[in-house]
Amino acid sequence: MALYVDGFVVPLPKKNLAKYRKAIKTAAKIWMEHGALEYVECVADDVPDGKKTSFPMAVKLAKGELVCFSWVVYKNRKHRDAVMKKAMADERMQGPEFMPFDGSRMIFGGFEQLISVKAKAKTKAKKR
Repeated sequence: MALYVDGFVVPLPKKNLAKYRKAIKTAAKIWMEHGALEYVECVADDVPDGKKTSFPMAVKLAKGELVCFSWVVYKNRKHRDAVMKKAMADERMQGPEFMPFDGSRMIFGGFEQLISVKAKAKTKAKKR
């Protein structure tokens, strides 16, 4: 089954990391309640500056900021559109606390899945 993914990259002032953590916990709850299959938020750990392009360059990262990368997974585009409509209308999403970053430098978009490969779960051998 081909899934649909929304991806986001944002520049976050380091001083707003606690506010962001609070906002994304609420956002994750909202998205999942409205039907998303998965909600993931990450903070940069190894994102080098590029010569032509990079995550820091893409969001015009300033001194004192971090890159955050997130994605939300849905069954398909139609499912995404329905979940997004409900999530964005949710009253808990209102207010400036949901964007403790410069939203004009946020990158986002929807993507159709081409392939997904997961590691198989390891099982313990039975003792005889």
